[in-house]
Amino acid sequence: MRAATKFAQRIVALALIFAFGHSSHAASLVHKRAPEFVRPGLHGGVVDLKAYRGKVVLLNFWATWCAPCQVEMPVFKNWQQKYASQGLQIVGISMDDDAAPVRKVLNKLRLNYPVAMGDATLGRLYGGVLGLPLTYLVGRDGTVLAQFEGETNLKLIEAQIKPLLAHH
Repeated sequence: MRAATKFAQRIVALALIFAFGHSSHAASLVHKRAPEFVRPGLHGGVVDLKAYRGKVVLLNFWATWCAPCQVEMPVFKNWQQKYASQGLQIVGISMDDDAAPVRKVLNKLRLNYPVAMGDATLGRLYGGVLGLPLTYLVGRDGTVLAQFEGETNLKLIEAQIKPLLAHH
């Protein structure tokens, strides 16, 4: 019994180290330049993060199997339409392994913002994308201003976007 308790304590300790290690690594992107990438876009063309410099970018990592992601994306579509003229650019990165189900979702939702496929390499650039959705708010100068992990209050995100759009 004592060995089982000790083993459980070690597992909990390792889990905490991993969890906090991951969080602090991912959080370390805030106030730093967003890692740049160029990916083929699923709507055609390329998705080049640097090309959006001068705009406020909401960079959203998602997947077709992620229920909170499916809730966010129609809202992001509305924000793209509502705030594009003020300098907002939403960019979606699907972390699915295959583009076929992603294309089905894109056709269903008729997203009005660019979407590209992500992978482990891109995920590592952003601190390890282990939970979805994962969204970064990137300022006009390319600096990560905020990070939102998991299901997030969308009004909170919008409240952080609006003042950035006013400072154009």
